[in-house]
Amino acid sequence: MVDSLIGRYPQDIATFKARSPSHHTEQLNAACIFFQGLEDQVVPPNQAEMMVEVLREKGLPVAYVPFEGEQHGFRQAKNIKRSLELEYFFYANVFGFSPADAIEPITIENLTA
Repeated sequence: MVDSLIGRYPQDIATFKARSPSHHTEQLNAACIFFQGLEDQVVPPNQAEMMVEVLREKGLPVAYVPFEGEQHGFRQAKNIKRSLELEYFFYANVFGFSPADAIEPITIENLTA
């Protein structure tokens, strides 16, 4: 599948690097929340964790939510629901409004009140 989307590896390594966010972290400049399937083989957890660390070091609002038993694209209804709730929670906190419903919170690093 990757061959048809990006190219062959290692022959097309320049294309892989050009399209990889992990090779362009200097461009990160906004708040971000990461939902990571811990069994993801397309974007392994260490890649998301690296991006989180870059945002953390830059002082940007960032949250990381790992999901056991999920891959690339969540399949479990409870995890889909939780990720949508937390996305809304994240937006509410970053943009300064209160959700109407109670949502179990997560930590958002570098969030200034």
